[in-house]
Amino acid sequence: MTDSSAEACVAVVDDDRRVLESLGSLLESADYGVHLFDSAVSMLESRCLARIACLISDIDMPVMDGFELLRIVRAQRPDLPVILITGQSNKFNPPSPSDLPFRLLKKPFSATDMLATIRDALPTRR
Repeated sequence: MTDSSAEACVAVVDDDRRVLESLGSLLESADYGVHLFDSAVSMLESRCLARIACLISDIDMPVMDGFELLRIVRAQRPDLPVILITGQSNKFNPPSPSDLPFRLLKKPFSATDMLATIRDALPTRR
């Protein structure tokens, strides 16, 4: 796990180490504080949920997937911005992002798209 003391702290959950490290570097370079987790379980066990401004999670993960994590997060922090990411675009095709309780980005996404999605998700614009 990486923890930075920047203004807005973002938790990233992904079982793919390369994606996790890449997103961590991107967010740190954009001056976000970052918590990195290789599983939903490790993120929940860390008890960081109360301190984060945004959650980014992969959908397809073993043990607990992104949708189950979303359900648990919504029960504790209903207004927390959540961005779900997936490389399985054929498994999940939502009708309209505006109807969803989260934002969705399909892999591969650009750094620009990720940062714009985070900026749009956060209640206080940076």
